[in-house]
Order: sequence, then structure tokens, then C-alpha cells
Amino acid sequence: MLDQGAPPQQRTSQATGLGARLMRRKPVERLVAEGGQGEGGALRRSLGLWQLTMISIGATLGTGIFVVLGEAVPKAGPAVTLSFVIAGLTALFSALSYAELAGTIPVAGSSYSYAYATMGELVAWICGWCLVLGYGVSVAAVAVGWGEYLNELLDGTIGVTVPDALSAPPGDGGVFNLPALIVVLLAMAFLLGGARESARANTVMVVVKIAALVLFCAIGIQGFRSGNYAHFMPLGMAGVSAAGATLFFSYIGFDAASTAGEEAKNAQRDLPRAIMLSLVIVTALYVLVAAVAVGAKPWQHFNDSEAALAQIMREVTGQSFWGTLLAFCAVIAIASVVLTVLYGQTRILFAMSRDGLAPKVFGRVHPKTGAPRANTVIVSLFCGVLAAAIPLGQLADATSIGTLFAFALVNIAVVVLRRTRPDMPRTFRVPLSPVFPALGFGFCVWMMGSLSTVTWVVFGVWMAVGLVFYFLYGHRRSRLATPEG
Repeated sequence: MLDQGAPPQQRTSQATGLGARLMRRKPVERLVAEGGQGEGGALRRSLGLWQLTMISIGATLGTGIFVVLGEAVPKAGPAVTLSFVIAGLTALFSALSYAELAGTIPVAGSSYSYAYATMGELVAWICGWCLVLGYGVSVAAVAVGWGEYLNELLDGTIGVTVPDALSAPPGDGGVFNLPALIVVLLAMAFLLGGARESARANTVMVVVKIAALVLFCAIGIQGFRSGNYAHFMPLGMAGVSAAGATLFFSYIGFDAASTAGEEAKNAQRDLPRAIMLSLVIVTALYVLVAAVAVGAKPWQHFNDSEAALAQIMREVTGQSFWGTLLAFCAVIAIASVVLTVLYGQTRILFAMSRDGLAPKVFGRVHPKTGAPRANTVIVSLFCGVLAAAIPLGQLADATSIGTLFAFALVNIAVVVLRRTRPDMPRTFRVPLSPVFPALGFGFCVWMMGSLSTVTWVVFGVWMAVGLVFYFLYGHRRSRLATPEG
């Protein structure tokens, strides 16, 4: 049905006809008014600026530096530090757009909801489907890295490791990655307790991971050799951009903060601040740690382990203690990424379910905990099985392409909303708009082009499956398409 309270251009987009139905938009006021409401209960507003910033850092700071650094260095050489900077700049321009929209439309759906309010239902669905890929696969990728450091910890403490058959997926010499499944199930247990309890656990883990990286830099700098930077860009700019595209998935944490819009105490004020603050902290740590790591170990030797930082600690000190300590911190640090990214995934599906574009089970809220329990269990089991069965490198690239696509749409959404609703109150405004959003969009497209053909094929298949699901299910069940909606 038409929303009579929507602006004229939105009522027009909701007119009859297939094309118009695909372009129907959900008014911003309605998105905000429905915030927190689910089937059988409501999400609880319990998160302040500190917790939101920790969620953003928790979802960002982890696998990208503890694990995927070992995947990225062989692609770029010592110039991997430049890859982190490029990925960070790409994230920065998109983060500015996220900050504006998070303060204007503080809801759980993140870029999915922003697209729904500005570009219509089909684009919103595509964006949400990309986020499902980005978040779901990211959880799996992070969980794989957790298993690598768990083995490092076990080897350094009790002298045993999980057998290869049970610690690596098919294709990487194993049968089933049991540790990856375990960490996802542990994160699920925390999330079932509610957002406040999960945020507290995440804050403790974030403090541990920052301390671990500072410790690594303090010890790793002692093994720094300037000769390791003699050939700074051995694989050219193509290698730098390829590594940057792989590393970009390490920056998606600020999107997780935006998914907490319906559980924040003062979302319009705190979300933009949390997004920008976390991105600055994380980028600085990434570049610093990468610079020290490559200075302490020749780049050609980074392809032999996904627990590279722990190895560097052992090599520099000549003692196993420091590597084991770092592995312990990494186990905690990477677990926090699993926790917060899994949180973001469940909230996006929660928003899509409320709009009728995903099954109702994802929108059910437990009245006691204020958490979408069934949603959390389903998503956790899916991500856990994915982590146990798919190699890390393929997971990281699939995460990057889905997230980059969603980020590109957010940059467009800022410009569209500025033009269609110029008088809407905004607690944060992207400077030099539309120049900065255009740069954000361009960077995203450029980095997507740096990904492999196989990644594009996977992305194409994923999008085709998503469109089939939308036209068979979401398009007909959308609340904007039903009389009661």
C-alpha cells in the first residue's frame, strides 16, 4: 500500500507496476519509528559511546592483522603497509558516509536500511544480501584464523596441537576445522545472553588485543632490519591493490557499530563518533604492526603460516614464551571479532525480517534477554559449518567483495538523501559532499576490480541466488506490498 505520510517522490515510487514496486522506498520516519520492534518483543537500548566504539574496534581489529597479514604480504611485499593505508582510505571515505547515515537513520539494518530509504526495495535487498555474504563469510574467515592461533597456544603450553584432520578444512590438508566451529558456538552463547552482556565481554577482549599488539611492536622493533625494505614494491602497484582488496575485509567493523543503532542509548549522537574514532585507532595500529612485522621478517617468508606474528615474536626473542603469550592474546582478540561480526549479521537479518524480506524467524525477540535468539542460533550454525569447511583465503576475498559492494551503495545513498531530504536533521555531515562520497564509491569499485576472477564468479552466483530468493519470497511478502504493511 502507499505510505501517505511519505514525501511525494516516495509515494510516487510506491505506485503500481513492477518497476515501481521494485523501487518502492521506506520512509526514514517509519524506519526510525519501528526501531527495536520485533516479533514477540523489542531490542533493548543499553549501549553508550564506549560500548559502541568497542563493538566497532572489536569487529575490526583482529584477523586482518593477526592472520590475513600472512596472506597479504606475499601479494604486495614490504608495500603491504601501503596496502593497509589504501584499504584504510577506502574505508575512511565510506565511514564518513556511514557516520552521516547512522546519525540520520539509527536502525539495525545498517546500509540495507539506508538503501531502502533512498534507492528502493530491490537495491536494498541486493545490499542486504551482500551484507549477509560479507558478514557471514567474515565470521567464518575469522574463525579459521582463531584455530591457527589456538594451535600455537596449545603447542607452546602443553606441547600438543589439534590434529591437521580436525584443524583445517578440505583443500588445506584437513577434513573438518573443529576449532573454527567451536569459537563460533562460544560467540553464539554470549550473544544469546543479550547485547549488554555481549558488549561487556567484547570490551575486555578489545583491551587484551590492543595490549597484545602494542607488546608485539615493542618486541618486534628489536628485530627490525632496514634491508627488508630494500625492494619496497617488488610486485608493483597491482600487488599493492590486490593485497589491499584482501585486507579490506579487516576494516568492516565500523559497519557492525551501525547495526547497533536500535540498541544504542543515544544513537544519533554516539554512532557517528564511534564509527570515526574506531577507524582512526584501528588504522593506526594496522599500519604500525605491519611495518614492524615486515621489518622483522623478510616478506618472502610470510607464506608459511597464518600465525605470523607469534612466529616473529619467537624469532626475535629466541624464546617460545613471547610467541605463546601473543598466541594467547590472539585467541582472545580474534574471538571478539567473531562475537561482534556475528552480532552485526544477526541484526541485519533482524531488520530484513521486520520488513518482510526475510523469514519471520529472524525477527523474533526473546522477551527476557531482548535478543533475537532463533536468529542467532541459525546464523551461528551456518557460519560455523562454513568456517569448518572453506579455506581462509577464499573466505577473505568473498567477504571483501560483498562488503565493498555494500559500501559503494552507502556512498550513493548519502548523495541521494541529501537531494531528496535536504532539510532532514543530521548530527554529522560528510564534508565536501558529493566529492567525498564519490571518492568512496570510486575506491570501492577500484578495489573490487582488484579481486580475482574466481571471487567474482562466487559473487555472481551469490547475487543470482539472492535475486531468485527475492522474487520468489521477499518481493511478495514485503510489508510495503501488503495492506497491513
